[in-house]
Amino acid sequence: MTDIMEVIKMVKQTAGRKSLGEFAPEFARLNDDVLFGEVWSREDKLSLKMRSVVTITALISKGITDNSLKYHLSTAKQNGVSKSEMAEILTHLAFYAGWPNAWAAFNMAKEIYDADDSADIQHGGFFGQGEPNTAFAEYFTGNSYLNPLTNPKETVFIANVTFEPKCRNNWHIHHASEGGGQILICVDGEGWYQEEGKPAQSLKNGDIVTIPAEVKHWHGAKADCWFSHLAVECPGKDCRNEWLEPVTDEIYDNIK
Repeated sequence: MTDIMEVIKMVKQTAGRKSLGEFAPEFARLNDDVLFGEVWSREDKLSLKMRSVVTITALISKGITDNSLKYHLSTAKQNGVSKSEMAEILTHLAFYAGWPNAWAAFNMAKEIYDADDSADIQHGGFFGQGEPNTAFAEYFTGNSYLNPLTNPKETVFIANVTFEPKCRNNWHIHHASEGGGQILICVDGEGWYQEEGKPAQSLKNGDIVTIPAEVKHWHGAKADCWFSHLAVECPGKDCRNEWLEPVTDEIYDNIK
């Protein structure tokens, strides 16, 4: 588990040294090691999603609508800021940062978020989207994709599961006479997790969900964005997965 989390943390770093390493090595070091290596990594103080919102707000307020804003808009999307949330953020900013600045930001944001409409766009975050999850398609509402990362015959099975917008799996239970269960590590986009009898839990990049054995639950993407998580199968005895009824549109559409 430690190795997986270290890989996720490494993705947050930037390539300042590649761009300015020879010309301005100290600036590159501060950019890579301090700003992105230390400040952005303090997720216990402020989430990546909130840091993205703060950053794009500061840039737009200063009238900076160049490639740096485009980069941070793209990063905001990766950090779980949905399309509808971004539209509302920029609309709100227009009244404080200026209408022309908001227009420029909208044009960039539209380009970034509308890219999801292209079939050529790959999702799944750092670990990749994988192939259509045809083997389990009957247990999903909408299209999902699977990218196995380990061999279950050799070690704990870990796979990256990607859901298109509105896609979710059926209610299901991870059975085990001892141990078992599953861990979800959210790596891209934004989604939902719900246990039977409890409110749905909003998930974003970096969130971790521990699912004990014998708990009826489901998980999937939010309505307006893609979502990916690593699924880690916990070792146990007599482990098996029981697929149950689909999550109805009535349940899904009424999540608050």
